[in-house]
Amino acid sequence: MAEPQRVPDPQESVQGAHFLVIEARFYDSIGALQLEGATQALAAAQAKWSVVQAPGALEIPAAAAILLDAAEQAGEPYAGVIALGCVIRGETYHFEIVAGESARALMDLAVARRLPLGNGVLTVENEAQALVRADKAQLDKGGDAARAALAMFRLKLQAGHI
Repeated sequence: MAEPQRVPDPQESVQGAHFLVIEARFYDSIGALQLEGATQALAAAQAKWSVVQAPGALEIPAAAAILLDAAEQAGEPYAGVIALGCVIRGETYHFEIVAGESARALMDLAVARRLPLGNGVLTVENEAQALVRADKAQLDKGGDAARAALAMFRLKLQAGHI
């Protein structure tokens, strides 16, 4: 099996940038691990963040759109969004709908708004796979999602779009 490639973690600070972390806490222990990895990556970059919970992975994109609009109207826009959640395959087609539609809607949102986004919604076969991916001591997909959003925010800064 190929080793996963990590998003480069430059020491470049994004001090003051405020990120929105939306987590679907459908599976508490997995969500807690993902959130730990994400917030550790944000803290290392000296970013600020707010955490909001959504009922499930399918609701994350709508929650992001609602909260992004509210923050913009308040004159305090978010620098980016980190989406955290987990979809575990079951015995029905529901897994494909939730995993696919959540990812599609997040990408639609990111492209339409030029939004730095880190998609940390795990799509796995079982809980054991999810725990390995969520644990920051193992694959740290929550941290990876935050580092991806940070990298895209830095890219947006370099491009002069902020």
